[in-house]
Amino acid sequence: MATIRKRGNSYQIRVSVGYDTKGNHKEQAMTWKPAEGMTERQIEKELQRQAVLFEEKCSRGFRTTAIKFQELAEEWFEQYAKLNLRSTTYERMKQLTHRIYPAIGHLRIDKITGRQLQAFVNSLAKEGANEKTGKPLAPKTIRHNLSFVSDVFSYAVKMDLLSDNPCSKVTIPKGEVKEKQIYSQEEMELF
Repeated sequence: MATIRKRGNSYQIRVSVGYDTKGNHKEQAMTWKPAEGMTERQIEKELQRQAVLFEEKCSRGFRTTAIKFQELAEEWFEQYAKLNLRSTTYERMKQLTHRIYPAIGHLRIDKITGRQLQAFVNSLAKEGANEKTGKPLAPKTIRHNLSFVSDVFSYAVKMDLLSDNPCSKVTIPKGEVKEKQIYSQEEMELF
């Protein structure tokens, strides 16, 4: 059964997940904050719903964690990528970290939202994202960056650190469509 405690204008929901190998009691906790304008009755009803959902997640092995994205990505490189990817793919993924780590590497994986990832992807499509030319990155390069982030989140899901991959909510912006150069009727006859 979940225990609920009010903390300022938010609520802490705690769920017992059993005992570790040394016999110490283990708990998982999450914080829920009601939306502006909710009545007391609505808050109570939604709080109970959140508690039940969190309890169900915990019973399926869901674990909240304070691991940062960069730390998880380095674990992914060691535990998965080195063993399962070709060396060229591994090196390309390593090269992508110089953009990704400053943007989201310091964030906790359980706090990263699809909205934050969408903002990161959109920033890659803006002028100046390409350090060499000062232009936006190509859609294919943006796709590679998002693919790496998604691979790390998929690893987190497999390791029961998260329940879903927030990258599934991200849309890659379309690049600038260049007008095709075609011959006029006169040029075709001349040709």
